[in-house]
Parts: sequence; structure tokens; C-alpha cells
Amino acid sequence: MLEVNEKKYDYLIVGAGLFGSVFAHEMTKRNKKCLVIDKRDHLGGNVYCEKKEGINVHKYGAHIFHTNDKKIWDYVNQFATFNNYINSPLSLSKGKLYNLPFNMNTFYQLWGTKTPEEAKAVINEQIAKYGTKSPKNLEEQALSLAGKDIYETFIKEYTEKQWGKKATELPAFIIKRLPVRYTYDNNYFNDIYQGIPIGGYNTIIEGLLSGIETKTNIDFFEDRVQLESLADKVVYTGKIDEFFDYKYGQLEYRSLRFEHELKEIDNYQGNAVVNYNDSEYAFTRIIEHKHFEFGKQPKTIITREYPENWDRTKEAYYPINNDDNQRIYKKYKEEAKGMQNIIFGGRLAEYRYYDMHQIIASALTKVTEISEL
Repeated sequence: MLEVNEKKYDYLIVGAGLFGSVFAHEMTKRNKKCLVIDKRDHLGGNVYCEKKEGINVHKYGAHIFHTNDKKIWDYVNQFATFNNYINSPLSLSKGKLYNLPFNMNTFYQLWGTKTPEEAKAVINEQIAKYGTKSPKNLEEQALSLAGKDIYETFIKEYTEKQWGKKATELPAFIIKRLPVRYTYDNNYFNDIYQGIPIGGYNTIIEGLLSGIETKTNIDFFEDRVQLESLADKVVYTGKIDEFFDYKYGQLEYRSLRFEHELKEIDNYQGNAVVNYNDSEYAFTRIIEHKHFEFGKQPKTIITREYPENWDRTKEAYYPINNDDNQRIYKKYKEEAKGMQNIIFGGRLAEYRYYDMHQIIASALTKVTEISEL
């Protein structure tokens, strides 16, 4: 049973991730009283960092902040100083390391090409040979966008591990485009503003939730009636199908499992992110956390990331936005529209993938909409 004073809140916020934390912060500035709860034993949702051996470990996978939106960049810089980390992942395929994203370094490593003209000629030749004008699945889409070598070296096995299905069984829309750059540039993101908050993402969450009442280890669904009675409105950031007790069917997600390991050496792989493309590895990548903050600690911590099929006992990370799931989601979305006292927001409640800057922008937009009513 939740132990709180029987007092009224303006908002009960279910979920202490970025959406819930930004919403609570902004509403508190507007003199609204908020209670933020989370079923985990910590605040911050998936951006939570766990400090071990002086290293900020991204407990739920790599989170690299990037945006072109100066308003959002200025917003997060209220709470933390960013370190100008640039994401330049490596990709291990058939025993060889390649640079990502696909750029002139990658093409030189693949084919020995030295000029954009040479690389374009190889890619265009392969697209003409293996591509199709109307791709029916992910494999055909990738071949039509980048050709056979890039598809087989970097995309096929990695994507099949990610989604747990053959590339020929996956819809083409999963790969809407492939960033192919004809410059020697290993910067994964094109965004103007990039970096990792010095001290980890907890710094931002603590700043957002400063002075706001929070409760962890609270499962909204175990005490729903009492919790809903505490506030005028509920901000819900969990799975939308669970909120409605799966009445229109269960939506599908992909889950992840993280295997953290302390290494008694100061440097394991020399880079923050290394993708493992080949199917012989069950994990998709290894993250070495200290490199996100240019760490000099005597030890290092790595994390292997394993994609998994999702069930109700696991965390839901990625929505599977195929036609069947979208049909189900639309029913939940329509019912959600008619609920005056429930606000749905975030990746799980909106059944869509968001980057961090998009989550923050979405929460700010929602606060503005409500404030203007």
C-alpha cells in the first residue's frame, strides 16, 4: 500500500523517465502540485546511469544526446554541461572492423575506393544489379538503397538479430533510408548539438525533479484506484495497451537484455560502441561506458546488448509498428482521446520510437497545450 498523505495533487505522473520528468518540472513551475511515481527502484527511466568504479554506466543501453533544435539544447543545458562526445561507432563483420556510418572510410575498407566517384560507381552498379523498384521486404529495400555488399556486410545479420526474424520476413518500411555519405566523416549523427552530460543523465533527471515529490517501487496497476484518487489528472507514460487491460489486443514490442561486466583493465575495445554484425554473436553490440566521458579510470565496464522477444514479464523497448499493431493501437488511441483526466505521453503510451530530444519536445508541447486551455 502506498504511504502518502491524503492530499490532493494536480497531477499524478506515472513514469519518471524523460517525458514524465519534464512534464512534472514544467507544471511545477506553473504552480501545479505533482507526484511522480515509478515501478523501478530509481528515477530516470531508460536514461538512468549507475555509477560503478567511478564510471557512469548506461544501465539500459547507450544514450547519446543529439539534436538540431537549439531550444531543446538550451533546455537540457539548464541541468547539465555536455562534453562534446561525438558518436563514431565501429562495426565488426567477418573478423574485420569498419567505420560507421557508411562513409568514405567504410567504402575504402570494403572496396579500396578512394574517391566519391569510385564509391558511387560501385554502389550504383550493385543497386542496378540487385535492387528493385518496388521492394516487398527489408532485404529488397536494403539492396535497392545500398547494394549487396553493404547489405550483406552490415545490415542482414544485424537486423535479423534485432528483430528476431529473417530480413525477407520484415517489412520494407523498417529501412526508410540508409545514410550513405561520400565524405570521410565518422560522425554518426548530423546534428549540430551532440554530447553526453558530464556526470551522467542522472544529473538532468535530478535537476528536473528537484523539489518534486517522487516515489519509486510503486506499481501503478497494483494500487490504481487509490493512486488515481490522489490527483485531478493522471499523466501516463507506460504501455497504452496495459492501461486499457489489453481490451483490443496486446501490442508487440522488442525487448533487450543487458549483460554488464567489470574488466580489470583500463581499456577493452578502444571505442564506446562496437557493433557485432555476425549471427554467431547473440548480442548486437558491446558498449564501453567510460569512453562516453573520456574516462581514465584504472578499470572498465562493458555491456553486451542482446535483443529478445518481448512478453509481459520483460521491459518493452521498441514498438513493432507493422500494420496489425497499428490497427490495434489506433483503437487505444481513439479511446484515449475521449478521456478528459488522463494524459498519455512518451514512447510506450504513444506506441512510437522517440529519441531523447523528441521526448523532451513532446513533453514541452503537451504542457503548452494544456496550459493554453
